[in-house]
Amino acid sequence: MKIVSIVGARPQFIKAAPVSGELRKYHQEKLLHTGQHYDAKLSKIFFDDLKIPRPDLNLGVGSDSHARQTAEIMIGVESYLIQQKPDWVIIYGDTNSTLAGALATTKLHIRLAHVEAGLRSFNRRMPEEINRIVADRVSNILFCPTTAAVKNLQREGVSAGVHLVGDVMMDAAQQFVTVAEQKSRILEKLSLQPKQYFLLTLHRAENTDSEENMRNIVDALTDSPEPIIFPVHPRTVKYLKQYKLFGRIQMASNIVLADPVSFMDMIVLEKNAAKILTDSGGVQKEAYFYGVPCITLRDETEWVETVADGWNCLVGANRTKITEAINNFAPGSPQQGHYGDGSASLKIRKVLENESS
Repeated sequence: MKIVSIVGARPQFIKAAPVSGELRKYHQEKLLHTGQHYDAKLSKIFFDDLKIPRPDLNLGVGSDSHARQTAEIMIGVESYLIQQKPDWVIIYGDTNSTLAGALATTKLHIRLAHVEAGLRSFNRRMPEEINRIVADRVSNILFCPTTAAVKNLQREGVSAGVHLVGDVMMDAAQQFVTVAEQKSRILEKLSLQPKQYFLLTLHRAENTDSEENMRNIVDALTDSPEPIIFPVHPRTVKYLKQYKLFGRIQMASNIVLADPVSFMDMIVLEKNAAKILTDSGGVQKEAYFYGVPCITLRDETEWVETVADGWNCLVGANRTKITEAINNFAPGSPQQGHYGDGSASLKIRKVLENESS
């Protein structure tokens, strides 16, 4: 088989790593990087750390409005697919790269597989929700990470091509944790002791694009007695400065700002944190994988299993709820293992082979 995999943002690099590794044992795979994450600290280092083959094409689209960014990616993807004529295109997750890849592929009548299909936040104000709904509608194969994702598709009348394979991020977590612990020196670099700090990630538009949300979050963080490590996203820095909040973060005695870190460093920071605060879907799951309580700075999550198990609490941008969770949230029950056994990539390869035979 000839396969083109489309990636463009940090979570997709992580998801593609184990799948690409499995596919390339038996098939020809090309990797198209849209360049949606153009900062080297958010892109190049992931290819270095995960040993993903260098992209065969980098569109280098960079940042723009949703419409312009999606359009530019579609143009580049279409041109590459016409040239390559693959049997399958694989898209990941819910970014503008996912949406653009889905539309360009299906209009060329090339078979399309969506990894991480069926997830729903039920909040259509989120661009990611629109992206994942459209991607699911036009995909030939839907690789679902959980039973909840399968049920979401069933409620929408979608059953053809649906496969429950488990979560490829579980594959990645299992594959890379040992290497990360051997390679990373981030704890020493930041003078951290295991379980003696909280970890924060903050980048989603529903928070960064709202001055009220950002002020509430910053108020809660700076009120906290806990030391908080904050690898800050370039986009988040821009909004913190725009709202005149960056100085408060810099001056806060309990907050340590850091540049974006490599995937290996992030694994070690997550695994050794006492608690994690995040608005990232991927980080919520990684917290769950590593047995770390997670405080999610959103009102809903696609990863409902983490909440049902009591390892994740949703606090939105509510200052009081964030403070309460920082001080008191603790899991009350064992995890139930909703995300598979680390063999999702193998199952994906076998389904693609069966569908191609």
